Amino acid sequence: MKTYLVTGGAGFIGSNYIHHMFASYGDAIRIINVDALTYAGNPENLTAIADNQGYTFVHADICDKEKMTAIFAEHDIDIVVHFAAESHVDRSIIDPEVFVRTNVLGTLVLLNAARQAWEMTDGTYPPGKRFVHVSTDEVYGSLTEEGTYFYETTPYDPRSPYSASKAGADMLVRSYMETYQFPANITNCSNNYGPYQFPEKLIPLMINNALQGKKLPIYGDGLNVRDWLYVEDHVQAIDLVCEKGKLFETYNIGGHNEKKNIEIVKIILDTLGEMLPDDDERKNGINESLIEYVTDRKGHDRRYAIAPDKIKIELGWEPQTYFAEGIRRTIAWYFANADWMERVTSGEYQNYYQQVYGK
Repeated sequence: MKTYLVTGGAGFIGSNYIHHMFASYGDAIRIINVDALTYAGNPENLTAIADNQGYTFVHADICDKEKMTAIFAEHDIDIVVHFAAESHVDRSIIDPEVFVRTNVLGTLVLLNAARQAWEMTDGTYPPGKRFVHVSTDEVYGSLTEEGTYFYETTPYDPRSPYSASKAGADMLVRSYMETYQFPANITNCSNNYGPYQFPEKLIPLMINNALQGKKLPIYGDGLNVRDWLYVEDHVQAIDLVCEKGKLFETYNIGGHNEKKNIEIVKIILDTLGEMLPDDDERKNGINESLIEYVTDRKGHDRRYAIAPDKIKIELGWEPQTYFAEGIRRTIAWYFANADWMERVTSGEYQNYYQQVYGK
């Protein structure tokens, strides 16, 4: 039986990963989920598996050396899947320090705890041990020319405190692979969307605001381009890297789905209009008059586009979910979980929203 340590498992991608793993492997695995439960970490995301005998939740900060060391001492961890991170560019602009602490120092603490637990006296590691560090395409910077893409060999050029902190974490993992032959992989993904995503990110923010008849704040001219990846496709790729990835390699995980931000917003409006029943009072108010252009984000990267060629060639993975299908699934989930959205957007979220958008 394999034992996984998942960090940040109460967050968006982490909780989807845990659901995927138990759905795929059932009683054949154990998962220890470590999460600090900051604003975006929500134990409700895992209510459905909370009583699973193979699931253990540990409320802890990955920067806590003693707790991380104790987890490795108590459990025979086979695979670490490291999601835990501060992840929103806007918040990193407001408070860079917390991003460096969690994303860089936290990663270092985990690397040291895993190395201490796994490394044998001859400097090698037992077969089957693996540390998968989940990162972002934002470490590569911004693309300007259409038809160009980020590859695993693209030089890093982070443009925000968030992406700089993730680049620093990536470099630490690389250094451990080189210096200690530490058994690890790095994955760099494009923009995820899907169930359980905290509504500071573009897609759930637009869905939530539109359903409430609120303005839809679009940075700058709305022409910034992102590649969108349905979260279920992403977690399947991570599972595949854990199982079959070549140690010490980096894998880019992209959605083959580039769209301008304004295009995404209009698709959401159209899809909401199609999916809402005719007798729903909100339906008539959901239209492009809600769109409001606001002052652009500082240092806003113009375009991201990631090439997942390597993971397709080596591991046979490619995205399965077309955006039209993925956005409908996502909206359907938010329809069915309106109470979840109401709870996560109360309190501190309102203060943050005022600070960022001024509305």
